[in-house]
Amino acid sequence: MSNVFRTFLFLAILTVLFIFVGKLIGGKTGMTIALIMAGLMNFIAYFFSDKIVLATSGAIPVEKHEDPELHAMVEEVARRAGIPKPKVYVIPVETPNAFATGRNPENGVVAVTAGIRKLLTPEELKGVIAHEIAHIKNRDILISTIAAVLVGAITYLANIAQWGMMFGGFSRDEEENNNPLAIVATLVAIIVIPIAATLIQLAISRSREFLADETGAKIIKNPLALARALEKLENWNRAYPMDINPAKAQMFIVNPLSGKTLFKLLSTHPPIEERVARLIQLAKEIR
Repeated sequence: MSNVFRTFLFLAILTVLFIFVGKLIGGKTGMTIALIMAGLMNFIAYFFSDKIVLATSGAIPVEKHEDPELHAMVEEVARRAGIPKPKVYVIPVETPNAFATGRNPENGVVAVTAGIRKLLTPEELKGVIAHEIAHIKNRDILISTIAAVLVGAITYLANIAQWGMMFGGFSRDEEENNNPLAIVATLVAIIVIPIAATLIQLAISRSREFLADETGAKIIKNPLALARALEKLENWNRAYPMDINPAKAQMFIVNPLSGKTLFKLLSTHPPIEERVARLIQLAKEIR
């Protein structure tokens, strides 16, 4: 199953869960209100998230004359990818990492930490930049926003359902309200479905990371350089984690926080070992 197909399958499942939870509250009105509210919140996030993320991460814009080598690298990779050159930012921290933001290729931003320049070779850094430009090219910010809209709406509807149960039920079917099994089933649904939706959102994030690895490696025609970069970045970020909000961790090319997730399903990033293995296989295929 391709990463693109898997992503849209996950989005379809989220849509079905959203409709199902909407029915639990007994009609289309609550579902419509929830979708409008979630859509409005994520509409604002979609258009302003790049500015918010850059400001809260301490990223500083870098002009071409300040770092011509980095700008030349970003420009070359963007040209190969067939998109406009993204803006270039540097985060003044020593832990090596990078992220991309921007709602479309015309508003793309690539941000790297100061430490990544010291750790990686030029070819490895080019692999990292290619991964981030792949996120921009594949419009991953748009996809993650759609997922956030659906998960936010599902959670909101589930909260409405919980309050409805607390105050005497929300179903228009009196027989269903008096059926203990139906009440238990509804209670289980409104607890489990938001958790399932969040897990699917995390799965979408992991799928997009795999796709960005593949797209970026093909852009520069050097999967092994990106594989080496991922291994170096993973080791350093485990030893020297970044001081950031955990909610922003999924944006970075490798998890910037210390400690391994207990369950793979709860991780925003695929295992580095799996990402490296896929890149090594890709290198064999494109020789």
